[in-house]
Amino acid sequence: MKHDKAALGRLGLWTFAFDGQPAGAVREAAAEIEELGYGGLWVGEGIGREATTHAQLLLSATRTLPVATGIAIMSERTPRLMAAAERTLNEAYPDRFVLGLGGHRATGQADVPGMPKANTAPAVATVGAYLDDMDAAVLIGTPPERPGRRVLAALGPRMLALAAERTWGAHTYLVTVDHTAQARETMGKDAYLSVALSVSLAPDRAQALATAHAVAAAYRIARHQMNNLRRLGFSEAELDGRGDRLVEALFALGDVDAVATRVREHLDAGADHVCLQVLTPDQDRMPLAEWRELAGLVGEFD
Repeated sequence: MKHDKAALGRLGLWTFAFDGQPAGAVREAAAEIEELGYGGLWVGEGIGREATTHAQLLLSATRTLPVATGIAIMSERTPRLMAAAERTLNEAYPDRFVLGLGGHRATGQADVPGMPKANTAPAVATVGAYLDDMDAAVLIGTPPERPGRRVLAALGPRMLALAAERTWGAHTYLVTVDHTAQARETMGKDAYLSVALSVSLAPDRAQALATAHAVAAAYRIARHQMNNLRRLGFSEAELDGRGDRLVEALFALGDVDAVATRVREHLDAGADHVCLQVLTPDQDRMPLAEWRELAGLVGEFD
């Protein structure tokens, strides 16, 4: 789908930190993020706020900032309701909303309290059928002049190819620079590629590593993430947390200069946009100070 690949700039933010904050504080933070100059704001979805109403909260608190779901969980909504939410937000906030879709939980995936059970159907076929049903949804009202921007959460080559064929592109998470290069090769030059980069800012390297290891450990139950890391050549011992090679490849660790270096590596490898997830030892804290500190990088890449 033809959309401006520069619409979200080169550098944005990705966060789960809003879920534990009151709506007023979230509105104020979103307005500040816009003033800081970030090109886009991505929010995840788990057992906190519902993704599309969360996006509306953020869009209403800002004037021009694009907001994206990273991602809205398909198994939590029928395709018709997802399509209706997409159209509603695209009508209310033209050219500012990106619908990131994902959350297919395949057989073998560990159960997470409060989350949907695993789906036994093949992921690529299931997602393709879901997109078909979204496109076929009967909705009253005047459709937008051009389709809304959709991206798929994608890691493996088949899902990346589907993202390039059926949507604006892909949104990747917990990936290396090598994966970004492979994703670009798989999708071709025209598809959009947003990379979520986790950042552990700490003057003490041991502290930065400890925070990164703790976050990486939380994804050991995510079969699709572990399979992707195996494809990238990481050993079972590394996936179990031994050594630092895995977290050093996945995360930007240290100071702002280290973050800038890793962002540049992903952009040079083919990413159109990098959205930064700031990690802190207390993940319930909204990292406003870190977002302000990293905002100095926006002009370096735009």
